[in-house]
Amino acid sequence: MRRRSITVLGAVLALGVAAAGCGNGSGSGGGGDEPIVVGSTLSLTGAFAATGQIHKIAGETFVDRLNAAGGLLGRKVEWKVVDDQSDQAKVSQLYERLISQDKVDLIIGPYATPNILSAMAVAQRHGYVMPQHTAVLAPQLTYECQFPAWSITPTPNSFIPNQLFDAVATLPAPPKRIAVLTSQSGSAAFVSDGFGDDKSGVLSIARERGLDVVADIHYPPTTTDWAPIATQVRDADPDLVVNNGLGVDAANILQAMAQLGYRPKQMFGLFPAPGPLLALGDGAEGMLSVSMFEPNKATLDKLGPAATEITTEFSKRAAAAKLPYTVFETQAAASWNAWEILTGAVTSSGGLDQRKMCDTLHATGADTTFSGHLTFDPKAHNFWPTTQSLKQIQNGEWVTVWPADRAAAQLQGPSS
Repeated sequence: MRRRSITVLGAVLALGVAAAGCGNGSGSGGGGDEPIVVGSTLSLTGAFAATGQIHKIAGETFVDRLNAAGGLLGRKVEWKVVDDQSDQAKVSQLYERLISQDKVDLIIGPYATPNILSAMAVAQRHGYVMPQHTAVLAPQLTYECQFPAWSITPTPNSFIPNQLFDAVATLPAPPKRIAVLTSQSGSAAFVSDGFGDDKSGVLSIARERGLDVVADIHYPPTTTDWAPIATQVRDADPDLVVNNGLGVDAANILQAMAQLGYRPKQMFGLFPAPGPLLALGDGAEGMLSVSMFEPNKATLDKLGPAATEITTEFSKRAAAAKLPYTVFETQAAASWNAWEILTGAVTSSGGLDQRKMCDTLHATGADTTFSGHLTFDPKAHNFWPTTQSLKQIQNGEWVTVWPADRAAAQLQGPSS
């Protein structure tokens, strides 16, 4: 029997009672007192920690609710999560250890595309089903048993820039000059530059639409000195800054610009941690980003009481953990989807056999609280029809602004 333990960052979070896992087991998984063990890593420290903490709280909330409702297959569920320190080089060995040494029954993906790609390779080698929260780099997500919990179509490198440029084109004074700042990291670079033979992305689509790209800056994900980038943007004087980055990149760039006495007319951030931007106050007003879910009352009323319970519980836990932004939004919703895909595969297949779980998801899909019923087509790398929207900071809050038929507020134009 495993010893119960709830450890600090970098070790094990155990929920429920202790147990031994069955690895790539082929049994039914029913009966017995031992818990079903789910293994994963998350970026709890390092560059991606601001977002990794959101996924940690979402996962803890999910597992607690699952166990309170009877667990899986009549057994409690234990989540063994290890801090990968936002270091892609550590992810493969950690997932290898979880599967080969710790013998976890199930796995779930980490946060951030580079980390997800590393984990996916291990999952494929061992034949494990791997739901993953946030990777959208479809051309590289070739393993048929990885299942995206956030879908921006199989071609987000085209969908995202077209959606953004469609939206800002409706403004009274649409942007004509843009600066593109790109993290050289997984999905972010994919959205700017395309991948492989498909060179579609923000840069090519902007030019096709007649926009003038006045700055094209790529930076490593380990960047800590943002002043040179801020200076180049200020000197280029764009109407719109497009930051295809992760985590706190957008917040750091805005702070560096503010230190120069410069404020961009309008800015878009691809996958930012939402809280640090709101913490900037007026300096981030008008900021745009992508969204899969925002918990406005009309949406929650439509989804039913369970959605309200989940979002409320998450917010309480996020506040207790002193997260800068405690709202259950896109990142948390993606995390919740991933857990529902995983547990749905177990219940629908009737056990822990990885092959049966994968085949069941392809055959019947998965029901989710926040994105409805998801269908998975291996020919589309399992990406399901997107529900992507755009959100904007207005009066210190994130609100959905595009497309118009799903907007909670009207898109606001550039600051003067």
